Amino acid sequence: MTKAKEFTEAQKRVLSLVQGDLPDGPEPFADIARQAGVTQEEVLELLSGMKERGEIRRFGATLRHQKAGYGCNAMVAWYVDDADMDRIGAFMAARPEISHCYHRVNCMDWPYNLYTMVHAKSREECSATIAELARLSGVEEHDVLESRKEFKKTSMRYF
Repeated sequence: MTKAKEFTEAQKRVLSLVQGDLPDGPEPFADIARQAGVTQEEVLELLSGMKERGEIRRFGATLRHQKAGYGCNAMVAWYVDDADMDRIGAFMAARPEISHCYHRVNCMDWPYNLYTMVHAKSREECSATIAELARLSGVEEHDVLESRKEFKKTSMRYF
């Protein structure tokens, strides 16, 4: 059994602060350091070390699409030939309209294996974007799953 990672109290304070919204200013890590009672270098070393060791996969922003002016979003499930997955995945992931892009194993009667979250200002714009993605990628087989209601938009809290 793997032993749980031990953190100092200072590290716990830093990790608690970075789990929420980052300070809105020119030096958010310096602000976090001040709040946690450590140096900015300690904050950056903690986070980069955790990333390098594979303890965290990424550190990034969460798009709150409604607050950003995007009134429509849809999960698009695509069927992509395995031989084309890297190329199509890279194409989709590079698009500014897409916030998430995942390769998943297809199963049973559900053939789709690439999932993208497309954001747009309106349903019409979203539909046009999806049609453009299909045309430019050459991937025609897809299904659109529009969001009806958002139940949760929070990250895990550990400390």
